[in-house]
Amino acid sequence: MPGLVSVKTPPDAPPLRISVPESQTPQRSDSAPANFKTPSPLPKKPPSPSPSRAKPSPDRKKKLPDSPNPAFSEASLDNPDLGPFLLKLARDTIASGEGPAKALDYAIRASKSFERCAAEGEPSLDLAMSLHVLAAIYCSLGRFEEAVPVLERAIQVPDVARGADHALAAFSGYMQLGDTFSMLGQVDKSISCYDEGLKIQIEALGETDPRVGETCRYLAEANVQAMQFDKAEELCKKTLEIHRAHSEPASLEEAADRRLMALVCEAKGDYESALEHLVLASMAMIANGQDNEVAAIDVSIGNIYMSLCRFDEAIFSYQKALTVFKSSKGENHPSVASVFVRLADLYHRTGKLRESKSYCENALRIYSKPVPGTTAEEIANGLTEVSAIFESVDEPEEALKLLQKAMKLLEDKPGQQSTIAGIEARMGVMFYMIGRYEEARNSFESAVAKLRASGERKSAFFGVVLNQMGLACVQLFKIDEAAELFEEARGILEQECGSCHQDTLGVYSNLAATYDAMGRVGDAIEILEYVLKLREEKLGIANPDFEDEKRRLAELLKEAGKTRDRKAKSLENLIDPSSKRTKKEGTKRWGFRI
Repeated sequence: MPGLVSVKTPPDAPPLRISVPESQTPQRSDSAPANFKTPSPLPKKPPSPSPSRAKPSPDRKKKLPDSPNPAFSEASLDNPDLGPFLLKLARDTIASGEGPAKALDYAIRASKSFERCAAEGEPSLDLAMSLHVLAAIYCSLGRFEEAVPVLERAIQVPDVARGADHALAAFSGYMQLGDTFSMLGQVDKSISCYDEGLKIQIEALGETDPRVGETCRYLAEANVQAMQFDKAEELCKKTLEIHRAHSEPASLEEAADRRLMALVCEAKGDYESALEHLVLASMAMIANGQDNEVAAIDVSIGNIYMSLCRFDEAIFSYQKALTVFKSSKGENHPSVASVFVRLADLYHRTGKLRESKSYCENALRIYSKPVPGTTAEEIANGLTEVSAIFESVDEPEEALKLLQKAMKLLEDKPGQQSTIAGIEARMGVMFYMIGRYEEARNSFESAVAKLRASGERKSAFFGVVLNQMGLACVQLFKIDEAAELFEEARGILEQECGSCHQDTLGVYSNLAATYDAMGRVGDAIEILEYVLKLREEKLGIANPDFEDEKRRLAELLKEAGKTRDRKAKSLENLIDPSSKRTKKEGTKRWGFRI
């Protein structure tokens, strides 16, 4: 059966498996907790009908009904033997390669039969299992929205107090529901389901069981994707403690934990701690003979060195990784292209533009003719990174082309809504820089809609995108809409970054100018007075923006003291004077960070 894969788990990491009970009702025993496994949303593949064949014979295929059998009518669903039979038919249909459509019909009927035959007031694990299978089939068909209510029903069936079998069914349901929400891009709901599953697993197994460690790492990956780095760090520490207690020193499990911890530390700006974890992970991989993994860690070490401006050491790490990838995976593998991109970025930062351009061209050559097995996500990620380099060398048109290619690769992929939203936001910046304001606004609007749907409406990034969309609206003379966007951005950035953050101050300035354009002089004065007070009391007055804002406030106060009937001003003069800089400088002024 096609698997349900979490977008958070790296392709080289072992998948998280969720066990689904077999078609027979599980038997409780005192030893059951020992078999409590990290769950998989999919049922196990049924045994072959013949020990000498992996697939059903042609004769048996012919016996499978092509249309609903009268024996499977609504009245017959009260037969307690029908549910297991239909569920086995669903499994056999998929195993025979006949496709999930017919299996879906069998699974729906099996679930109905189990529900009808369940004893009043007694939770049926058979029903829970059939609902898990039904949801997995929906997901294999790409019908994730229909899988959600099925799984929400499934997690209500087990009674965790009845023992390990019920706990396993509930845990499996929550993890599968979390994966489904993740594929829909609803990250907050996904993490909430994972949290519930982890609680149930800890209650059943205890806090130090190795399987709890696997789930903690899985949940940490989800929190990294949601940019909740403090929670991710807490879960990583717990995972490391569990694996230290149950694994040999320098184990592969500990190495994987340290790589994830390094990613969290890097995101939080703690580069020295990230470097320490990566070095320890590399030593563990070397001890286990994992050369390709060592090379991947070398790339991460190079990234840390580059962040620390230790460029010679970064080049050495990248070149080591490049040598290994070329020899083990081939000259045209996307792993080689990814190292080219990192080297291009490094040489750009050090002012060696010719070398940077050469590495960009080599990377694009590989991405344009990918080797078999290369995923769309790998290519899109590489194109996005190269576009950032083109943007930084003042080639927004080329950067825009690459971003459009990356978005086209991802637009039909489930679970990529947040990634696409990020690409659209960057495309909006590119459009804004080259003066295509209507297209910029449309790109920002699409990104905002996706971020709202994915539950990221309270992140700092969302606030920044709202601010950028507001600027595009100003250029299109849509002042009321711009004011609403700036107001929403202000509330988010005050909560996430604080009033003194540069992004928040930029929104204050934009909102004051917009209020002035709308004739709300009093509100504009109030905001500018607040900003000047912040600068005087907390940030200092050395910043050149202080004098600009002070002058703007003086002009507003002077006008307000004279008359309310003021001459109309052009929006070019109403926005902060720094908007008269070049378009690229103006974009940076408003705090958009890529």
